[in-house]
Amino acid sequence: MIQYEYRVLTFPRDATRAEVRQELTDHAEYGHWELARTRLYIGGKRRVWLRRKIIRVQRTA
Repeated sequence: MIQYEYRVLTFPRDATRAEVRQELTDHAEYGHWELARTRLYIGGKRRVWLRRKIIRVQRTA
């Protein structure tokens, strides 16, 4: 069974699309995160859920 760890990022309503895109690109490129969910609220606040796989190493000996 695949397990994931999650990180939630919240962006204010005055954050530009370029700033949000750059932040998500940095997390994806350097932290190996992938986009799981995006939510845009009525006030303009944007909340983004990122996830990445948890890789567990099993002992062989």
